[in-house]
Amino acid sequence: MGGTLEYLSDLLVGGGSRRRYKKRKQFQTVELRVRMDCDGCEMKVRNALSSMKGVQSVEINRKQYKVTVQGYVEPHKVVKRVQATGKKAEIWPYVPYSHVAHPYAAPAYDKKAPPGYVRRVDAVMPVSSYGGPTAAGPQEERLVTMFSDDNPNACSIM
Repeated sequence: MGGTLEYLSDLLVGGGSRRRYKKRKQFQTVELRVRMDCDGCEMKVRNALSSMKGVQSVEINRKQYKVTVQGYVEPHKVVKRVQATGKKAEIWPYVPYSHVAHPYAAPAYDKKAPPGYVRRVDAVMPVSSYGGPTAAGPQEERLVTMFSDDNPNACSIM
């Protein structure tokens, strides 16, 4: 109880604190893409991550080059720790097909992606609100009029 009162009084008064309270890290799941070819590579990465402070579990799927770390860690520190082993590491760049509007579009499709996944991309085209043609942006308006019957320069195949 005394520690709580001291903490609250330090918050109200400010300044004169003799103890620093760190913001507690949140429990996170960090997924990485790390190329590993053999048992030695896998053990090197597993040992490096398991020895990190705050790590609860490390799962490695060598076939997909996927490493999943759970614990009270920061993603950029996990990436740095793996890179310190000499491996190239990046935050998992893939999402399931169902999360992408156009999975076979050029920016999303990736031959190296695991089965059922495509590369994570931001929305390529802005989605208009339900307000009708006045709510459409200039890009959408240009695409709509490109195939319009009113446009004399429209596609003649239609």
